[in-house]
Amino acid sequence: MTPFTTLTAMAAPLNLNNVDTDKIIPARFLKTIRRSGLGVHLFDSLRYLADGSENPDFVLNQAKYRKAEILITGENFGCGSSREHAPWALLDFGIGCVIAPSFADIFHENCFKNGILPITLPAEVCAELMADAALGQNARISIDLAAQMVTRPDGRRIPFEVDAFRKKCLLNGLDEIGLTLEHAGAIEIFEQRRAAAESWQPTIDGV
Repeated sequence: MTPFTTLTAMAAPLNLNNVDTDKIIPARFLKTIRRSGLGVHLFDSLRYLADGSENPDFVLNQAKYRKAEILITGENFGCGSSREHAPWALLDFGIGCVIAPSFADIFHENCFKNGILPITLPAEVCAELMADAALGQNARISIDLAAQMVTRPDGRRIPFEVDAFRKKCLLNGLDEIGLTLEHAGAIEIFEQRRAAAESWQPTIDGV
């Protein structure tokens, strides 16, 4: 997993509440277990019209937000089913941070597990950040995870809270496999001792 330390980028304002995971990535695109290639279907029902063409009114189809790496949105983002494809689609599009007044619990957890930083801020602060984002390409927002600080385009700084363990994982690029591999030496010693103590046990090859 790629470490998350700092991010300075364009932010896209998605002023919607209760955006569920089916809206983030519709169920018909969940046939793959690959994490790549899902970005094109991110917010599919909002981004595309019935004939398959882009909806010009949707924020991520607007020229200044096509390369946005931060999404600012409304209450209860990521509600609905627990599909991990939702953060995969966001990450594949290029979104590395989502800021909202609240998140659905499972989606919030899945973001951390996949290298996305979800930041919870009061609704009135999110509204101010959306106004910043609406200013266009020069209105870049900075995120500093180590300092737990969001910096607005005018230089004003907003602190945010993050679980210490999840912060460590993001800063070091550690997913659950990475956390396990931190103990590779101890695991190897355990396996050697077990093999010596229980030599009657069949090996992986069945011998």
